[in-house]
Amino acid sequence: MTHAKSRARVKIDPIPTHDDREVRRRVHHEADIVIVGAGVVGCAAAVAFGKQGRSVILLERSLKEPDRIVGELLQPGGVHALERLGLDDCLEGIDAVPCYGYQVSYFREPVHIPYPQTSPSSKRPEGRSFHHGRFIQKLRARAKAAPNVTVIESTVVDVVRNGWTNQILGVECLTSGQKDCYFGSLTLISDGYASKFRKSYLPYTPEVRSKFFALELIDADLPCPNHGHVILYDGPPILIYQIGTHETRILIDIPENLPTASTKNGGVKGHMLNVTLPALPPSVQPSFKKALEEGKLRSMPNSFLPPATQKTPGLIVLGDAMNMRHPLTGGGMTVAFNDVDLLATLLSPDHIPDLEKTDLVVRQMSRFHWSRKASSSVINILAMALYSLFAANDASLSTLQNGCFRYFQRGGACLSEPCGLLAGLIKTPSVLIYHFFAVAFYAVWRRMVEGPVWRIPYVVFVESLLVIWKACVVIGPYLVWEMRR
Repeated sequence: MTHAKSRARVKIDPIPTHDDREVRRRVHHEADIVIVGAGVVGCAAAVAFGKQGRSVILLERSLKEPDRIVGELLQPGGVHALERLGLDDCLEGIDAVPCYGYQVSYFREPVHIPYPQTSPSSKRPEGRSFHHGRFIQKLRARAKAAPNVTVIESTVVDVVRNGWTNQILGVECLTSGQKDCYFGSLTLISDGYASKFRKSYLPYTPEVRSKFFALELIDADLPCPNHGHVILYDGPPILIYQIGTHETRILIDIPENLPTASTKNGGVKGHMLNVTLPALPPSVQPSFKKALEEGKLRSMPNSFLPPATQKTPGLIVLGDAMNMRHPLTGGGMTVAFNDVDLLATLLSPDHIPDLEKTDLVVRQMSRFHWSRKASSSVINILAMALYSLFAANDASLSTLQNGCFRYFQRGGACLSEPCGLLAGLIKTPSVLIYHFFAVAFYAVWRRMVEGPVWRIPYVVFVESLLVIWKACVVIGPYLVWEMRR
């Protein structure tokens, strides 16, 4: 035994000789928790559980700085969750840009939507936008420095399962081309939107409605600095936000089979040149045109994946592998950090001293499924409902879109509470439902006052029913999904 430890220490020097659990992680590949994926969720979970005294192995296919167009905007609710996790310093030193709200432009008519203050004495809420890769590297550095955490570069290819009980015991990997295994009382999968494990352990599959095509603009002149910009016109929505001192991200939503993006119309670039460019604020057009000419166009699927109760002993799936919503509202990381914070509380040693008690873990996961809805349901439903309105493709949706914009123009609670929901600061689903249907009724009212007098009977007796029904059709399915187990 002594001889084995001596040889191990020589191999993995410098490892503190007093930390036997570090030796077990590196040499014997054993820990309390094995986490797959060192992204937003994996790093935050590793730090949270490591601080609790859990022994953690964090596995990542490549520890190089990722270069992706997802996870670039963190709403104020996500910033607060990051603070609770003690990771808010990861926003420093990465040229992150403060974000104080949104400007929505409806056929070039703007409305300013600042994040609401939760109380008169509180400081102004602030989101952050940044290069995704820089943020991830800061999170990984914190994970590497966290107590009881070992970060290893390895590609996970499968799980290790107990053939008798179906309990997950760990994972199979390829490390430097060699087969390997890591074992834990609990395995946490957080391998992102393209998860290779989701279909084996969760009942739902992602539904892709459209794609965001992205460009990086250099020194763009935004109409409202330090704000996200949503451009609404007679095409799919456009989202613009600054991610650095000189860099600005623009995301152009393109649904499947969009006629203006067809091959005969020049494809995606043809859509951007003929449809997107004229819809942009004049101050943004020069930098957009230059970025389009350079041709560094990238894309990401816009997916919807409802959450489900998890019952597999020894396994938890988290992050985009478990739950996704349209990224239009930038709520993904807010949901992720809130989930990690809640999960770490429910699985803390105070509640479950020994993670080998899989029946207790499964019971806590049922609590997790329902408890997380206080923060996730509002963001999930709002993201999907707003996208339906902002990408209006029929008369009733166009009426709702106009009503939504005019509703924001009313100011007061009509502006502050919807923005508070979007920012992750208001977590009450009833507030969302109230404002959504208030928008629907206001949309009908606007149709009455904006149209000719002779149309009022038609609006009251026909169009109003169609619009209210459309509102139910838009939001209803997502309400049902959130109530399912």
